[in-house]
Amino acid sequence: MLSEIKRFIGASHERKVDFLICGTQRGGTTALFHSLRDHPEICWARGKEVHFFDSERNFRNKEPDYSRYHSFFNPQPSHKVLGEATPIYMYWYDAPKRIWQYNPNMKLIVILRNPIDRAYSHWNLVRHRDPDVTFLNAVQNERERCRSALPLQHRFFSFVDRGFYVQQLQRMWTYFEQKQILIVRNEDLRSRPEEVIGEICRFLGIDGSQEIKPPITREPRYPYSEPMGRRERDYLRHVFEYEIRSLERILGWDCSRWLAD
Repeated sequence: MLSEIKRFIGASHERKVDFLICGTQRGGTTALFHSLRDHPEICWARGKEVHFFDSERNFRNKEPDYSRYHSFFNPQPSHKVLGEATPIYMYWYDAPKRIWQYNPNMKLIVILRNPIDRAYSHWNLVRHRDPDVTFLNAVQNERERCRSALPLQHRFFSFVDRGFYVQQLQRMWTYFEQKQILIVRNEDLRSRPEEVIGEICRFLGIDGSQEIKPPITREPRYPYSEPMGRRERDYLRHVFEYEIRSLERILGWDCSRWLAD
């Protein structure tokens, strides 16, 4: 009993995590993480992905054990903010609510990539799990193949579903004010990294004059055997056209290149 009281008292005095890089998978989250990893005012979690808010096990009880979450961090007095990067948080249905219940002042960083290219990159990452299934077959039969995960989302075969960004953003906006969510376009992070990193630093309230590594696109774990074919791109262009147009209206972006050949 005494140990439980001590654990509760200790947890109540722990610093809360201030920000999350929460999406999208295959969108550039790793590149951003490595750019900011050595910033002296950020305390990062051990490892890139903690997977606390998407773990059903952590929320089986009425009150989750946040001390377990905090054990991933070792903040020092010089650290102004604590953060971690788990890109599935954006996609996982219950994650935004869980994050809000933990810290309603949380800041969220989202990187969006052309959902067509994102789907192919995602498939290339996990195709070793099902090597006999082609990309076209995987996306055309995704809904049926993902039924095995119901009522949850499928962590591996959700190539198309993860690209419907509007509903994911709306879930986040249900719990967080828009000023708490910074949405970055993947192409902007690649083409003008200093400007984007500066914007992120201002968003987090940390020193943007520190020398920061430019985002580096790492070689894929499993090299592409070939580029996406025309047939597959045409199929996904049809699937995502309305979604992309809706995203343009909501964010005021020009995403015409996402639908180009």
